[in-house]
Amino acid sequence: MTGTTMTDLGPQARSVAELAEGVTDGQLAGATPCPEYAVRHLLGHVAGLSVAFRDAARKDLGATTGRHPGTALPVLGPEWRQELPEALDALAEAWRDPAAWDGMTRAGGIDLPGGVAAAVAADELVVHGWDLARSTGQEYAPDPAALEAAYGFLRMAAEGDRGPFGPLVPVPEGARLLDRAVGLSGRDPGWKA
Repeated sequence: MTGTTMTDLGPQARSVAELAEGVTDGQLAGATPCPEYAVRHLLGHVAGLSVAFRDAARKDLGATTGRHPGTALPVLGPEWRQELPEALDALAEAWRDPAAWDGMTRAGGIDLPGGVAAAVAADELVVHGWDLARSTGQEYAPDPAALEAAYGFLRMAAEGDRGPFGPLVPVPEGARLLDRAVGLSGRDPGWKA
Protein backbone atom coordinates (compact mmCIF):
# COMPACT_ATOMS: atom_id res chain seq x y z
CA MET A 1 0.00 0.00 0.00
CA THR A 2 2.73 2.43 -0.92
CA GLY A 3 1.19 3.98 -3.99
CA THR A 4 1.28 0.91 -6.24
CA THR A 5 -1.64 -1.06 -4.82
CA MET A 6 -4.81 0.89 -4.19
CA THR A 7 -7.20 -0.56 -1.63
CA ASP A 8 -10.83 0.50 -1.61
CA LEU A 9 -11.49 1.66 1.95
CA GLY A 10 -15.26 1.76 1.28
CA PRO A 11 -16.12 -1.72 2.57
CA GLN A 12 -14.21 -1.14 5.82
CA ALA A 13 -15.68 2.34 6.25
CA ARG A 14 -19.17 0.83 5.85
CA SER A 15 -18.32 -1.84 8.41
CA VAL A 16 -17.35 0.82 10.95
CA ALA A 17 -20.49 2.84 10.13
CA GLU A 18 -22.64 -0.25 10.76
CA LEU A 19 -20.91 -0.83 14.10
CA ALA A 20 -21.53 2.80 15.07
CA GLU A 21 -25.19 2.43 14.12
CA GLY A 22 -25.41 -0.50 16.55
CA VAL A 23 -24.19 1.58 19.51
CA THR A 24 -26.95 2.46 21.97
CA ASP A 25 -27.02 5.70 23.92
CA GLY A 26 -26.53 3.64 27.08
CA GLN A 27 -23.21 2.32 25.76
CA LEU A 28 -21.61 5.73 25.13
CA ALA A 29 -20.02 5.87 28.59
CA GLY A 30 -18.71 2.29 28.38
CA ALA A 31 -15.06 1.24 28.52
CA THR A 32 -12.96 0.57 25.42
CA PRO A 33 -9.60 -1.11 24.80
CA CYS A 34 -8.18 2.44 24.70
CA PRO A 35 -7.89 3.09 28.47
CA GLU A 36 -8.37 6.87 28.20
CA TYR A 37 -11.43 6.58 25.92
CA ALA A 38 -15.05 5.80 26.66
CA VAL A 39 -17.15 4.67 23.67
CA ARG A 40 -18.19 8.28 23.01
CA HIS A 41 -14.53 9.34 22.80
CA LEU A 42 -13.77 6.45 20.47
CA LEU A 43 -16.64 7.48 18.19
CA GLY A 44 -15.44 11.09 18.33
CA HIS A 45 -11.94 9.94 17.41
CA VAL A 46 -13.25 7.95 14.44
CA ALA A 47 -15.24 10.99 13.28
CA GLY A 48 -12.16 13.20 13.55
CA LEU A 49 -9.79 10.78 11.84
CA SER A 50 -12.32 10.30 9.03
CA VAL A 51 -12.19 14.01 8.26
CA ALA A 52 -8.41 14.16 8.69
CA PHE A 53 -7.73 11.24 6.34
CA ARG A 54 -10.29 12.53 3.84
CA ASP A 55 -8.37 15.80 3.77
CA ALA A 56 -5.03 13.96 3.63
CA ALA A 57 -6.25 12.11 0.52
CA ARG A 58 -7.32 15.39 -1.06
CA LYS A 59 -4.00 17.01 -0.07
CA ASP A 60 -6.11 19.65 1.67
CA LEU A 61 -3.53 20.22 4.39
CA GLY A 62 -4.47 22.38 7.34
CA ALA A 63 -5.98 22.15 10.80
CA THR A 64 -7.56 18.71 10.29
CA THR A 65 -4.34 17.11 9.03
CA GLY A 66 -1.89 19.04 11.19
CA ARG A 67 -3.24 18.20 14.63
CA HIS A 68 -1.89 15.24 16.59
CA PRO A 69 -4.89 13.16 17.73
CA GLY A 70 -3.63 12.78 21.30
CA THR A 71 -3.81 16.45 22.21
CA ALA A 72 -7.27 16.23 23.85
CA LEU A 73 -10.10 13.76 24.39
CA PRO A 74 -12.24 13.66 21.25
CA VAL A 75 -15.67 15.22 21.47
CA LEU A 76 -18.68 13.45 20.00
CA GLY A 77 -21.01 15.96 18.38
CA PRO A 78 -24.78 15.86 18.96
CA GLU A 79 -25.47 14.92 15.31
CA TRP A 80 -22.92 12.10 15.24
CA ARG A 81 -25.37 9.44 14.12
CA GLN A 82 -25.76 11.29 10.81
CA GLU A 83 -22.33 12.92 10.55
CA LEU A 84 -20.13 9.89 11.29
CA PRO A 85 -21.39 7.69 8.40
CA GLU A 86 -21.13 10.69 6.06
CA ALA A 87 -17.53 11.33 7.16
CA LEU A 88 -16.64 7.67 6.69
CA ASP A 89 -18.16 7.67 3.19
CA ALA A 90 -16.24 10.84 2.29
CA LEU A 91 -12.98 9.31 3.53
CA ALA A 92 -13.49 6.22 1.36
CA GLU A 93 -14.45 8.29 -1.68
CA ALA A 94 -11.40 10.54 -1.34
CA TRP A 95 -9.04 7.53 -1.37
CA ARG A 96 -10.61 6.23 -4.59
CA ASP A 97 -8.82 9.05 -6.45
CA PRO A 98 -5.46 7.75 -7.73
CA ALA A 99 -3.93 11.18 -7.04
CA ALA A 100 -4.46 10.57 -3.31
CA TRP A 101 -1.88 7.79 -3.45
CA ASP A 102 0.81 9.87 -5.16
CA GLY A 103 3.21 12.36 -3.64
CA MET A 104 3.31 13.49 -0.06
CA THR A 105 0.52 14.40 2.34
CA ARG A 106 0.04 14.93 6.07
CA ALA A 107 -2.00 13.23 8.78
CA GLY A 108 -1.78 13.66 12.54
CA GLY A 109 0.83 16.38 12.01
CA ILE A 110 3.20 13.94 10.25
CA ASP A 111 4.27 14.28 6.62
CA LEU A 112 4.16 10.94 4.81
CA PRO A 113 3.73 9.46 1.32
CA GLY A 114 0.15 9.16 0.12
CA GLY A 115 0.26 5.36 -0.02
CA VAL A 116 1.51 5.17 3.56
CA ALA A 117 -1.24 7.57 4.69
CA ALA A 118 -3.78 5.24 3.06
CA ALA A 119 -2.30 2.29 4.96
CA VAL A 120 -2.56 4.25 8.21
CA ALA A 121 -6.19 5.09 7.37
CA ALA A 122 -6.89 1.38 6.80
CA ASP A 123 -5.24 0.59 10.13
CA GLU A 124 -7.30 3.22 11.94
CA LEU A 125 -10.53 1.87 10.47
CA VAL A 126 -9.71 -1.80 11.11
CA VAL A 127 -8.36 -1.44 14.64
CA HIS A 128 -10.93 1.10 15.82
CA GLY A 129 -13.65 -1.06 14.27
CA TRP A 130 -12.36 -3.88 16.48
CA ASP A 131 -12.29 -1.51 19.48
CA LEU A 132 -15.87 -0.46 18.86
CA ALA A 133 -17.13 -4.01 18.34
CA ARG A 134 -15.42 -5.28 21.50
CA SER A 135 -16.64 -2.31 23.54
CA THR A 136 -20.27 -2.78 22.52
CA GLY A 137 -20.51 -6.57 22.19
CA GLN A 138 -21.00 -6.61 18.43
CA GLU A 139 -19.77 -9.14 15.88
CA TYR A 140 -16.90 -7.90 13.72
CA ALA A 141 -15.47 -9.12 10.44
CA PRO A 142 -13.23 -6.44 8.91
CA ASP A 143 -12.88 -6.09 5.15
CA PRO A 144 -10.11 -8.53 4.14
CA ALA A 145 -8.27 -6.05 1.89
CA ALA A 146 -8.27 -3.34 4.57
CA LEU A 147 -7.16 -5.87 7.18
CA GLU A 148 -4.22 -6.93 4.96
CA ALA A 149 -3.25 -3.28 4.47
CA ALA A 150 -3.54 -2.54 8.20
CA TYR A 151 -1.50 -5.59 9.15
CA GLY A 152 1.16 -4.70 6.58
CA PHE A 153 1.47 -1.19 7.98
CA LEU A 154 1.59 -2.37 11.60
CA ARG A 155 4.17 -5.05 10.85
CA MET A 156 6.34 -2.56 8.92
CA ALA A 157 6.11 0.03 11.71
CA ALA A 158 6.95 -2.41 14.54
CA GLU A 159 10.45 -2.19 15.98
CA GLY A 160 11.58 -4.76 18.52
CA ASP A 161 8.83 -5.13 21.11
CA ARG A 162 7.11 -1.83 20.21
CA GLY A 163 4.56 -1.00 17.59
CA PRO A 164 3.54 2.44 16.39
CA PHE A 165 0.97 2.70 19.20
CA GLY A 166 2.77 1.11 22.13
CA PRO A 167 4.22 -2.19 23.31
CA LEU A 168 3.32 -5.21 21.19
CA VAL A 169 0.96 -7.75 22.73
CA PRO A 170 2.12 -11.27 21.90
CA VAL A 171 -0.40 -13.52 20.19
CA PRO A 172 -0.20 -17.31 19.78
CA GLU A 173 1.56 -18.79 16.78
CA GLY A 174 -0.96 -19.27 13.99
CA ALA A 175 -3.43 -16.70 15.37
CA ARG A 176 -5.87 -15.26 12.86
CA LEU A 177 -4.75 -12.14 11.00
CA LEU A 178 -7.09 -9.81 12.91
CA ASP A 179 -5.66 -10.95 16.26
CA ARG A 180 -2.11 -10.45 14.96
CA ALA A 181 -2.98 -6.92 13.79
CA VAL A 182 -4.64 -6.13 17.13
CA GLY A 183 -1.55 -7.38 18.99
CA LEU A 184 0.71 -5.25 16.79
CA SER A 185 -1.48 -2.25 17.64
CA GLY A 186 -0.73 -2.75 21.35
CA ARG A 187 -4.07 -4.30 22.26
CA ASP A 188 -4.90 -7.63 23.84
CA PRO A 189 -6.98 -9.62 21.32
CA GLY A 190 -8.81 -11.20 24.28
CA TRP A 191 -10.03 -7.85 25.68
CA LYS A 192 -13.74 -7.67 26.50
CA ALA A 193 -15.84 -4.91 27.99
